[in-house]
Amino acid sequence: MNIFKSVTLLVFFVTTLASAQNKEISLEEIWDGSFRTERMDALHSMKNGQQYSVLNFENRASQIDIYDYKTLTKVKTLVNSADISDIAYFTNYTFSDDESKVLLATNVESIFRRSTLGKYYVYDITSNTVELVSEQKIQEPTFSPNGSKIAYGLNNNLYVKDLKSGRTEQITTDGKKNQIINGITDWVYEEEFSFVRAFEWNTAGDQIAFIKFDETNVPEFSMDVYGQQLYQTQQVFKYPKAGETNSDVSLHIYDLDQKTSKEFKPKKQYSDFYIPRIKWTNDPNVLSAQYMNRHQNELDLWMINATNGVGDLVLAETDKAYIDVTFNLTFLKDNSFIWTSEKDGFNHIYHYDKKGNLINQVTSGDWEVTNYYGYDEKSKRIFYQSTEDGSINRGVYSVGLNAKKKKRLTKSTGTNAAAFSADFTYFINTFSSATNPPEYTLNNSKSGDLVKSIKDNDRLAQKLSNYKTSQKEFSTININGNDLNMWMIKPANFDENKTYPLFMYQYSGPGSQQVANRWNGTNDYWYQHLAQQGYIVVCVDGRGTGYKGADFKKVTQNELGKYEVEDQIAAAKQLAKLPYIDENNIGIWGWSYGGFMSSNALFKGNDTFSMAIAVAPVTSWRFYDTIYTERYMTTPQENPTGYDENSPINHVDKLNGDFLLIHGTGDDNVHVQNTMRMVEALIQADKQFEWMIYPDKNHGIYGGNTRLHLYKKMTNFIHDTLGKDREVPTDKREKEVKIKG
Repeated sequence: MNIFKSVTLLVFFVTTLASAQNKEISLEEIWDGSFRTERMDALHSMKNGQQYSVLNFENRASQIDIYDYKTLTKVKTLVNSADISDIAYFTNYTFSDDESKVLLATNVESIFRRSTLGKYYVYDITSNTVELVSEQKIQEPTFSPNGSKIAYGLNNNLYVKDLKSGRTEQITTDGKKNQIINGITDWVYEEEFSFVRAFEWNTAGDQIAFIKFDETNVPEFSMDVYGQQLYQTQQVFKYPKAGETNSDVSLHIYDLDQKTSKEFKPKKQYSDFYIPRIKWTNDPNVLSAQYMNRHQNELDLWMINATNGVGDLVLAETDKAYIDVTFNLTFLKDNSFIWTSEKDGFNHIYHYDKKGNLINQVTSGDWEVTNYYGYDEKSKRIFYQSTEDGSINRGVYSVGLNAKKKKRLTKSTGTNAAAFSADFTYFINTFSSATNPPEYTLNNSKSGDLVKSIKDNDRLAQKLSNYKTSQKEFSTININGNDLNMWMIKPANFDENKTYPLFMYQYSGPGSQQVANRWNGTNDYWYQHLAQQGYIVVCVDGRGTGYKGADFKKVTQNELGKYEVEDQIAAAKQLAKLPYIDENNIGIWGWSYGGFMSSNALFKGNDTFSMAIAVAPVTSWRFYDTIYTERYMTTPQENPTGYDENSPINHVDKLNGDFLLIHGTGDDNVHVQNTMRMVEALIQADKQFEWMIYPDKNHGIYGGNTRLHLYKKMTNFIHDTLGKDREVPTDKREKEVKIKG
């Protein structure tokens, strides 16, 4: 019975003769680095457009090496930590605009997902000297445009160091932990608006715009930290859960010459708002700022005169659901700007004049722009990534600013991502697919033609050819009136006359994608391992996922967990009709939003799923943060039924199958509170289940032996549940007898 139509069939790994594939992938190999891919770290295009730099590590030292684009030969080592007595190593670097200096990051420690503290040194390339920026660990050090100063965050205040005089000026003084933050984002902005540095230099280097966060009234969340000490400690931080008080934000401009700061107050009255982006234009006296209402369905772009503090509202977007904030805003020399929007139903590129009047829509069609790379003033062309080759693929394209003469620059079907030279002469393309591990090539940006291969993973592909691996089949499956993208991995020795347990994976969060033609690394190795053990592994991207238009993505608005769960249950029911699927042994798993989904699928689909694994799940959206949750659900005060009817914590009474719940106690993102409250609900409903707690581990649950332990735990649970009381696979005739009986 053909229940899905095939799109393409991709061999998962490059293989030699089938007889050579006799080894099985072990869990230990997945996590000990046996299948590590080669990468290019910290790639930076030099200002001359003819060279690029890469961070390399040799002989326990770190170094910045300069390469020639055209020949790909190493020109020189710019700096080596072995030659600097004060620096044992550095893990990242940033050039000043004129590339006369480079900032070296050392002793970096994580705070949350994106934020870090570290010691930073300025290496002067001309004088070959090194200077420590601050004796204390600091945040987000950033060169002024001429490289003479560095601004940074320390203890919730902003500082500026003059590299010529060595003097440091403190430009804010009211910073205080868990109360006032200047120029560095609070937790929820960092997590959901994806940035940490909330200050920006103007082009003249004489003014700094920054956002101030007053989080005094934001409720605190605390996590026990067990560590190795006799008594546990606590990490206490401000975390606004859905419907609770956010930080009060304000926008300020500091004048370094006058040593004064002024606050910008927009003419429009905002009662509860976000400032998700600030960016100076090419005019040193004009700052752009994006303001967004709490529901996130209105986005305003302001142009602010830094001299008099007056702002003009030049662009106002609205949406019936929500608007995604991006980093794509780009100012041209005349201060006209590039903007991306979903206003025609798909994400596309638009060109506006400096007053916000639309000049033209640059791209259009029933496909999505997935990345904006930049604009070349010389050729007047825009470079971008899109799904024009199908929603599971990514290609790199160029198009004129006038929307004419579009050209596809990448040739291979799969996932292509570009890093362009500063003058847009070349781009380094990173290509991967379900067939090919990542490979890096140098391409001509005018034609897209290959110049040279830089780095590949042929050794990895050759190594994997010795393992017993399976095909990864991409297709679509028609569910609830939609053709949903799907992949399937069957055992290498698949026999259509036998039946196999089905194990499904999904994430399903708004705008996400798991069914993609790319190299998927560790999880796919695990799925290969499971296939070797006799399971069929499937992933379906249901309604609410991304890259198929705004309507498809935003259908879940105000009801997270309704349509996505319906699609996973319906897909499982449909797949169960296949003669080689054991309809009595169907499991599902997911992490984070995926754990929310797998829990719901097991509870609501108790006649379909016999087991589920939920890792770090949201169990009620009332427990999650304001920005993410309210973007899709509004507040719980406004939408109580939307929050409660689709949260798994309210459906524990429906549990009939086997359930494994996993969480880290140090998860600052999806708090372990979610699991603890779920556990209590299950106990009170008299439901048996399994669970695993990882002490002090964050949302990623890693460190030391942790990941191997986690995947062993999940694998054993799969064997004990989907494989229980059966030898996998079983003969199909047994299934037919069971159905008839």
